[in-house]
Amino acid sequence: MESLDHVLVVDDDREIRQMVADYLQKNGLRATTAADGREMRALLDTHAFDLIVLDLMMPGEDGLSLARNLRAGKHKAIPVIMLTARDDATDRIIGLEMGADDYVTKPFSSRELLARINAVIRRTRMLPPNLQVTEASQFIAFGRWRLDTTARHLLAQDDTVVALSGAEFRLLRVFLDHPNRVLTRDQLLNLTQGRDAELFERSIDLLVSRLRQRLQDDAREQQYIKTVRSEGYVFSAAVSLAGDGE
Repeated sequence: MESLDHVLVVDDDREIRQMVADYLQKNGLRATTAADGREMRALLDTHAFDLIVLDLMMPGEDGLSLARNLRAGKHKAIPVIMLTARDDATDRIIGLEMGADDYVTKPFSSRELLARINAVIRRTRMLPPNLQVTEASQFIAFGRWRLDTTARHLLAQDDTVVALSGAEFRLLRVFLDHPNRVLTRDQLLNLTQGRDAELFERSIDLLVSRLRQRLQDDAREQQYIKTVRSEGYVFSAAVSLAGDGE
């Protein structure tokens, strides 16, 4: 018997988290609830989850802080959908920077949330990393750079550290997982931000520009990220796993 996808719903509002949990369970998912970060961490230590629905505006430790800690810890691979009562572009961007895979504003349709959950889980499984990174080989090498997949920063040949934002790291990881393959803006948008909204399409171009600056990639020569006219972008450098210090 195929196991059901398991969703953790974290919200300080008891009625909302129970409503969401009930709806998900009626529509073919397992659902467990937590009222705050403490309960969330305890459940993560004892259960396996396929996705976390996380409220942004909670008293005490808020959703942004929890998302940031999730991405820095052992549960960083679990996709996260943020819930918030504020429809603020800044909050959306910060949420994505902190590692959220999608963002839903309250009041929301339960049907829409279910569709977002299924879409994020499907995307997460549809394109697994081509490189199986382990503790012994947590670095991905390309050109004169190495990406530290644990610390989420770049290392130059002289071991100089180049910091990356959450969005820059996710975009670079997508490119490294799919080298020599043309990726459209829509594909990059979905893989890095978990959204289909046209509102964010042009942000991919800005993000590519920022990442090129981090890689010191001349926009005219395009050693790493090449623009494919009318299609999207392709990462053209050879990619391999590397151990620390290699």
